[in-house]
Amino acid sequence: MWFQNKLEDKIIKQRKRIKDIVSQYSGQKIGDVTIKNLFSGLRGNDLLVSDVSYVDPNDGIHFRGYSINDLMKMLPKAENSEMPLAGGMYYLLLIGELPTREEALAVEEEWRRAGDLPYHVADMLRAMPRDTHPMTMFSQAILALQSRSEFTLHYNNGLKKSDYWKPTLKDSMSLVAKTPAIAAAIYNIKYHNNDLIPPSQTHDWSANFAYMINKDWDQQYIELCRLFFAIHADQGTGNVSAHTAWLVNSALSDVYFSCSAAMNGLAGPLHGRANQDCLEWLLDVLEKYGSCPTEKQMEEYIWDTLNRGKVVPGYGHAVLRNTDPRFTAQLEFGHKYIANDDLFKLVEIVYQVAPRVLKEQGKAKSPWPNVDAISGTLQYNCGMREYDFYTVLFGVGRIMGITANLVWARALYAPLERPQSITLDMVEKKIAQIVS
Repeated sequence: MWFQNKLEDKIIKQRKRIKDIVSQYSGQKIGDVTIKNLFSGLRGNDLLVSDVSYVDPNDGIHFRGYSINDLMKMLPKAENSEMPLAGGMYYLLLIGELPTREEALAVEEEWRRAGDLPYHVADMLRAMPRDTHPMTMFSQAILALQSRSEFTLHYNNGLKKSDYWKPTLKDSMSLVAKTPAIAAAIYNIKYHNNDLIPPSQTHDWSANFAYMINKDWDQQYIELCRLFFAIHADQGTGNVSAHTAWLVNSALSDVYFSCSAAMNGLAGPLHGRANQDCLEWLLDVLEKYGSCPTEKQMEEYIWDTLNRGKVVPGYGHAVLRNTDPRFTAQLEFGHKYIANDDLFKLVEIVYQVAPRVLKEQGKAKSPWPNVDAISGTLQYNCGMREYDFYTVLFGVGRIMGITANLVWARALYAPLERPQSITLDMVEKKIAQIVS
């Protein structure tokens, strides 16, 4: 692979860096676990290390140190486009450097060569019941590719631990290359009973998804695909999907086992399916009022939602304490393309009202919108009305970050993840020892 030598140089340096840290400071404590942590999913605890991305509570997601706003400006763009090439994003996630346009296009070319969907995967998708959830189909399609795992093949033939990352990289490139074709096959089979369209040899990776669902005529949708996949590419390793992949891969299960498991986590309403819940809530508002409500009506509707013990979908985040920059990037996209759309106008009204109400209620740690508060609206406006499919699109983007992390996990000898569990009796005994 053309960038493998460059990646290997960086891996050697990072291995030494970690070895030095562990040898000098292995006994040094950098955090404490409280009783609250034990019963709140260890939320907020510094337990995982990854240089691929990081979520800053105030500034949002940073990919290799660059903010969303930075990358929208600095990553190489697709031809006649304002949006970045996914190949450039993947190069950045893997290598840790901003790519040249030639390097971004070289990644895209490798994906084109490996982007076809194998017949056995397509046949399996066709055989599944039509009422199968699209995320079930996505997870199963990824798992069906496992028979072609380079890592498993080489591991079974005595692969050295120091080289685990090399076939992991090959598997990762192959899986990322195929994810648009997998998603398009699911869409065409489940919703339209259509034949599959092979990927184009001229379109970029993001545009190829639009091409394979017969929307390559729609420049707005192509641009949305480029934006959507880029901003969903990663979000640290603590979120459910990324952490699931990291955990499964720590047992040396290959990229396909790991990413299939990750997509099962992404399918949950507290993770990737949230974009669907947000859209359904917005559509309910429009149905109730017949058009966009006034701010006063919106305030009453939000209070009613909260008083019924519900949440305002798309508002709040486990880490963020400001408006999600991914929301802002999509809001700017909406202003350019769909400023007069009622659903988009409603997103803006909610943005004006919801934080104020949530602050007044006082229960939400963050009253600000996250990425899910708008992403479904943009897809819906472009004619993607099958909103149970939106999480698949989320997964297409997220596979980039997940696989980049798995390459580095194997390169830096990430160990088997095996935290100890204790009983409630043991918890109470520890508390008694502390307070006595």
